Amino acid sequence: MRLPSPAKLNLFLHITGRREDGYHELQTLFQFIDLCDNLEFTLKHDNQINITPDIVGVPTADNLIYKAAKLLQPYRKNAQLGIHISLEKQLPMGGGIGGGSSNAATTLLALNTLWECRLSLDELAQLGVTLGADVPVFVRGFSAFAEGVGEQLRKVEPPTPYFVLLKPNCHVSTGQIFTDKYLTRDTPPIKMSHALELGGHNDCLNVVRKHNPEVDEAYLWLKSHGDAKLTGTGACLFLAVEHLDDAKRLQKAIPDKWESWICRGCNTSPTHDALTRWIEQNQADAIR
Repeated sequence: MRLPSPAKLNLFLHITGRREDGYHELQTLFQFIDLCDNLEFTLKHDNQINITPDIVGVPTADNLIYKAAKLLQPYRKNAQLGIHISLEKQLPMGGGIGGGSSNAATTLLALNTLWECRLSLDELAQLGVTLGADVPVFVRGFSAFAEGVGEQLRKVEPPTPYFVLLKPNCHVSTGQIFTDKYLTRDTPPIKMSHALELGGHNDCLNVVRKHNPEVDEAYLWLKSHGDAKLTGTGACLFLAVEHLDDAKRLQKAIPDKWESWICRGCNTSPTHDALTRWIEQNQADAIR
């Protein structure tokens, strides 16, 4: 089984409070984009989990793909089944576009099918949130208005423009951002309808810019071309454009020192689309 593992954008991110356990209450609007990693899953019969290639600086035990597979091992129909997972990495790390969370969710979805675990999406999402707050939205596979720590999801259908995505050459520390004393933590909650109609801002933007001069420089550059936004707590900035030709012209002007991509918003995860096609094809082959 070969599945895409898409990135996401936070179209806005409001921090509305801080809980006693240190986690932050937030409101955000998640939308997928068609920029993806790819994961290939090959069944084995040795009860082992192997992942290639190694990710520099990430021990296997800390790899979210490995952690997701370990979570599903107790639910396998055949306890001797193992898996080899090959990752083709396209998404930048530390960009705030959810690459690690997406990889974990794709692994949960794939192995739930291949290992015949028969868990519901609700059950997979409950397992996924133990790996990270963004994992459930990738498991469920629809654009969502999110509250709580990001796990309370309501399906939405925002517009699907083209996006120019830009990543400065730096890695943003989420921990550093959320522990900064100047981070806004009291943005008033808004209604979902308000968010869809009027949008919002990212409360983390100014703190990220303060700690990361490269993000500040890139933000000011992109802002000169339109309504530039930061996604999540990462380094990536994005700008929505209506037409592909406009996106191409803007990307051509981006300084070479920054990575950039043109992508399209998606309200259904490419992972779910590909998994549905795989299941339908295997059912058809079984009938023949």
